[in-house]
Amino acid sequence: MKEIDPSTASPSQVRRFIRDGKWKSHTSGLANGYVQCNLVILPEPEANDFLKFCQLNPKSCPIIAMSSEVGSPYIDVGADEPADIRSDIPEYNIFVGGELQSQVSDINDYWRDDLVIFLLGCSFSFEEALLADGIEIRNITQNVNVPMYNTNIANVKAGELAGNLVVSMRPMLAKDAIRAVQICSRFPSVHGAPVHLGDPSLIGISDINKPDYGDAVEIKQDELPVFWACGVTPQNVIRQAKVDFCITHSPGCMLVTDIKNSTLSVF
Repeated sequence: MKEIDPSTASPSQVRRFIRDGKWKSHTSGLANGYVQCNLVILPEPEANDFLKFCQLNPKSCPIIAMSSEVGSPYIDVGADEPADIRSDIPEYNIFVGGELQSQVSDINDYWRDDLVIFLLGCSFSFEEALLADGIEIRNITQNVNVPMYNTNIANVKAGELAGNLVVSMRPMLAKDAIRAVQICSRFPSVHGAPVHLGDPSLIGISDINKPDYGDAVEIKQDELPVFWACGVTPQNVIRQAKVDFCITHSPGCMLVTDIKNSTLSVF
């Protein structure tokens, strides 16, 4: 295949680039204008509980799409052809008994005929709207993965599935943070408005410079840390519930779809 620049490529080209092993990093900033999704794959019995968990916790786990057929590795992403969930993400996490067993670049060897796919909204989608309004996104400026943190904010329990919220963080001037609340409120299917602004210790974060996932970014003296619910939250839930088997994306390594971000706005 002809070499392409993933930052300017179409979503289908990005997925092909990833499938061919030519892109192995985080997907922030790729295929601008299109929805990126977090991934959770579970066996059917656990999937039923997870669906309830998502319904009870729509801010952290907003469902964009899920399997139309149990055991099928293909899922509709708004393109002429479905995505192959086994190979169209740069890196996957494999959980066994709630513990992270391995990180792999494809899941062909792990696929089973009882698995159900969940695609969840990702904050990368609202980044486009913030950029369009002139608000800097520091992780994009610094070309790193967005910083993500475990918090002390509890999710609503569903069966055995429970755990605390994970948040992503973007530093902003106070005026930009206020504008970000207004803009992101229009996008409830990709986490919506921030859940916290300011002092990170109030939500259980002891060191803002040491994220639990992703990369640290510069926070300037006149800026506030602004926190959004994050689609890495299910990975905390999986660990706490000690789910027998689960596959997720590696934090920051999303499924790029052909769904336009603009279609997710409620206004």
